[in-house]
Amino acid sequence: MTWLGTIGSVTLAKWRDVRYLLAVAWSALQVAARAGTWRRTVRNVLARQILFTGYDATRFVSFIAFMVGVSIVVQTQVWLTAVGQGHLLGPVLVAVVIREVGPLLTNFVVIGRSGTAIATELGNMKVNGEVHLLDAQGLDPFIYLVVPRVLGVAISVFCLTIIFVGVSLLSGYLSGVLLGATDMEPMRFVDTVFGALTKADVFNLLVKTFVPGILTGVTCCTEGLSVGAATTEVPQAATRGVVRSISALFVTSLLVSLVTYL
Repeated sequence: MTWLGTIGSVTLAKWRDVRYLLAVAWSALQVAARAGTWRRTVRNVLARQILFTGYDATRFVSFIAFMVGVSIVVQTQVWLTAVGQGHLLGPVLVAVVIREVGPLLTNFVVIGRSGTAIATELGNMKVNGEVHLLDAQGLDPFIYLVVPRVLGVAISVFCLTIIFVGVSLLSGYLSGVLLGATDMEPMRFVDTVFGALTKADVFNLLVKTFVPGILTGVTCCTEGLSVGAATTEVPQAATRGVVRSISALFVTSLLVSLVTYL
């Protein structure tokens, strides 16, 4: 029964990690809902996090969205037109770009850029004793370091996903027109895509952006703050933060799709 005990112990350990992560996320949301939390210093941290995670990543996300639009949207138009199923263009683009590809790739970009940076920054602060210094000065590290970063990442993921969807659809349509893949009028293309949107799609988009964003922020913050006194622990914490954030992203995406569309 040794193998069964090993499986059980690993499962219980993973479940404890998930419960801890969800507890920290819920605590961050509760603290963020209090008006007294948002003092000027905390607002400044939130603004800087949105600037780094959201604004600074806009060009890169737009470039990826452009490439996705040229490849996926144009091919969709070509093949559906070839088989005489042009009326399915809207539902297919909604299912591929808005439901899955947009939120997934945007979260990947944010995890790679900001997740690593957050875990590394907080890990270095922990090693250098800056976290204890904040606590000694009467500043709650959870409020000052964790809450604005979690919300900043979640807000940035949502905004970047909207940009991704818009750029990919626009670039795909324009590329299709220039390459002669479609002769559909612009307003008809817009009506075809947005006419296929349902309330479930909107719910799917909101959950797949905000929930993974919150989990990414919480995971990378907790991993960074878990560093001890050795600087060699910082890159290890950053790696764990990225790996666990990606795992949470895929699990969340799968669960949301199953709940929404099955």
